[in-house]
Amino acid sequence: MCLPVRQQVLRALWLFAVLDAGLLLDGGMLYPRESSSREVKELSGLWVFRADRSPNRKQGFDEAWYKRPLEETGPVIDMPVPASYNDITQDPEIRDFIGWVWYERELVVPTRWIQDESIRVVLRVGSAHYNSVVWVNGVNVTQHEGGHLPFEAEVGDVLRKDPTGSCRITIAVNNTLTLYTLPPGNIQYMNDRTRYPDGFFVQSIYFDFFNYAGIHRPVLFYTTPKAYVDDITVVTDFSDNTGLVSYKVSVKGAVTAALKVTLIDKQGHCVASSNGPFGVLKVQDVNLWWPYLTHENPGYLYSMEVRLSAADERTTYEDVYTLPVGIRTVNVTSTQFLINNKPFYFHGVNKHEDSDIRGKGLDWPLIVKDFNLLKWLGANSFRTSHYPYAEEILQMCDRHGIVVIDESPAVGIKDIRSFGNVSLNHHLFVMEELVRRDKNHPSVVMWSVANEPASEMPPADYYFKTVIKHTRDLDPTRPVTFVSSSNFARDKGAPYVDVICINNYFSWYHDPGHVEVITLQLNTEYDNWHEKYKKPIIQSEYGADAVPGVHVDPPVMFTEEYQKVVLQNYHKVFDQKRAQYLIGELIWNFADFMTTQGVTRVVGNKKGIFTRQRQPKAAAFILKERRARPVPSLTSTSVTAEGPSLGLTSTCMQS
Repeated sequence: MCLPVRQQVLRALWLFAVLDAGLLLDGGMLYPRESSSREVKELSGLWVFRADRSPNRKQGFDEAWYKRPLEETGPVIDMPVPASYNDITQDPEIRDFIGWVWYERELVVPTRWIQDESIRVVLRVGSAHYNSVVWVNGVNVTQHEGGHLPFEAEVGDVLRKDPTGSCRITIAVNNTLTLYTLPPGNIQYMNDRTRYPDGFFVQSIYFDFFNYAGIHRPVLFYTTPKAYVDDITVVTDFSDNTGLVSYKVSVKGAVTAALKVTLIDKQGHCVASSNGPFGVLKVQDVNLWWPYLTHENPGYLYSMEVRLSAADERTTYEDVYTLPVGIRTVNVTSTQFLINNKPFYFHGVNKHEDSDIRGKGLDWPLIVKDFNLLKWLGANSFRTSHYPYAEEILQMCDRHGIVVIDESPAVGIKDIRSFGNVSLNHHLFVMEELVRRDKNHPSVVMWSVANEPASEMPPADYYFKTVIKHTRDLDPTRPVTFVSSSNFARDKGAPYVDVICINNYFSWYHDPGHVEVITLQLNTEYDNWHEKYKKPIIQSEYGADAVPGVHVDPPVMFTEEYQKVVLQNYHKVFDQKRAQYLIGELIWNFADFMTTQGVTRVVGNKKGIFTRQRQPKAAAFILKERRARPVPSLTSTSVTAEGPSLGLTSTCMQS
């Protein structure tokens, strides 16, 4: 039976109370957008760069390089931003550099920003890996720990100390990973002077991708009035053909403010409006947000325009911010994943932010190419393995209807010391940053708190129980998972998640070369997990390395033929279990990617179905053909409000 609109509105208001209780960060992190009241000034391009090659990597701080132009401190080079610095030069020391590097950019800001004190000026860094310290004109304005999420600082007062508007931005970035960072790592000093020079050390990491570093996403200035819209939270629902957009607006810089909230469709028509900092917008004849290939009009987005008016004794402030909104619901039962109350199957991929030369740097041509390839494959989803991706990528997912499992950077938690309170508190903070940034994206349907931790260790029980509960408190509207490679009977995190995500590589890391064991072992694995936990399962990684252009028949490992056979054997089991409790398959990997050098890696990981240059291997055509075939029938495709649910409230079927 359908929940009445009134009950759904009350539920949304309750969710806002829960969200308020869960989120501890001070302030929002809205994506910078230009409007009649806001300006954005991008600082992408060439910056001045210097690596601190001193033995302790602290020369830049000891000599206060931030107090004068960087070129006055010693040799500098050009460095593009955004980009990883590792592959830009021909210097092997820069490629593998560990420690502090320094970036600098000089510019002149608009005169009106200096003269008009009613303008708030904010400096924002999309991401920098890993620890960052930022100065403006020699003044420390902010610092940040973590390599994949944005941070910012209000800098208007600093800029106004120089009436000429000249501005020198200095950013120091350190990619060192420790047992307490996310992802973790360890610095090992080699003290045998018969084998290693003085001060020689190695950065150990516990993940299989290159530790690219630098300023990876855009740096920019943006402005707002002194009284401004600081944050917006939306929760969506629907009943029959009525859409519900529950919203809450946070305002800063004013004790009282008038707010007008308007929801606008793609044709520019106002479909609902309200006044005040919170409320519910009711949309008749709603266009729901549907995933790619599940509807003739996927990825439908409304625009929610928020207008603020406020005044003090000196001036009147007006601020305008527009947020894209997709109206959809997400629910989970013991056997199904439901989007808008319809069963959804993750025909997806795992990716990396990785490409030639620019490393993890934001690259629009590559992003657009990848989305074209996703559609060519017939893929409807991906996991942000193994860290939060750029906001611009999630915006593309919103528009194109690509479903996202949004993963934290907690990959490779293998050492028992990384389960202590220092790591746990940092993990909780990172989840707050992630939810704060991505909570309004309709494409994001699930949070993944970690990938392949040592979840069989005794401390993992309390650790993941705490992280998963905290994430669920932050956002009760989405399911939570983490990705396991542990034995089903010893996994400490599985009891707390909503969806079981499993990584395994039968006939590759286990029984290498024996494709004949895949179906037996995979069937056994699935049955064990589902019998114990009674939760839906996603095959979150599977695959095999294939060096492009290498062919052998009968197939042997590292050939394109072997990669095809591995996939085909996995797919046989997928088709059987999809009729029971399997809700998705995510190939590892979308494209080849760079890794640390090692005897098992020939210029990176070759498990991609595309090369690093985005050319298809034979396996890409296997997946394309598979997703063009008819869907195997499900044992049940209906769900009711009374149906089984894993901590998430089911809503009524769409009529």
